[in-house]
Amino acid sequence: MTAAHDERAGRRTSVVLAVLVATAVTLWALATLVGTLLTHAWRSSALVHWDASVDADLARHRTGWLNTVSHVATYGAETVTVVVIALIGFVLIRWRLGRWTESLFLAAAVAGEVIIFVATTMIVNRSRPAVLELDQAPPTSSFPSGHTAASVAIYGALAIIALHSSPRRWLRIGAVALAVLMPIVVALSRLYRGMHYPSDVIAAAVLSTLWLTATSAVLLRGRPTTIRAGS
Repeated sequence: MTAAHDERAGRRTSVVLAVLVATAVTLWALATLVGTLLTHAWRSSALVHWDASVDADLARHRTGWLNTVSHVATYGAETVTVVVIALIGFVLIRWRLGRWTESLFLAAAVAGEVIIFVATTMIVNRSRPAVLELDQAPPTSSFPSGHTAASVAIYGALAIIALHSSPRRWLRIGAVALAVLMPIVVALSRLYRGMHYPSDVIAAAVLSTLWLTATSAVLLRGRPTTIRAGS
């Protein structure tokens, strides 16, 4: 009985890993295709001209207080912030729920997003917008926006876990609100600070949302939940 159970568990793990890897490769290929088109084939298109006009317009309307607000908002998706939140969340969720499922989902959501993002920037080499940059540009392509993708991954994953496992309505509502608002604030801040084009942040948000959808469907489907009826 134990051997049969272990064999089934091993097969399921192999299938899960295969699906996640296939999904990551597919999303990487799509992101790379779009980024390459924006950088080369669509370089003189109306979309790219609109991209540049948005950044130029935002740069013309900068103010001292907006500079400060956008600077603070960016920290919501900095690498250190995301790593700290992910590590704390991983430990607390495992401790609180007494199982590994949700913690592993959180780890897969964040790690997968980072891998897809880095792999994309290794191929795509889109220059930053032609405006004064308020931050030091990292040595990666402008496409896609790493901050935006990271904010969707970390806050979205936490919201999904809350919806899936928390009996507290206020926590579920708060987590969903944070998952919606934080990526928007981060994306707008990156545009305002001249670090990305609109297409960079839109593509990043879509990419990360698709990855979250896939990982939650694979890792959380059919798993136990602690939400009580009517809570």
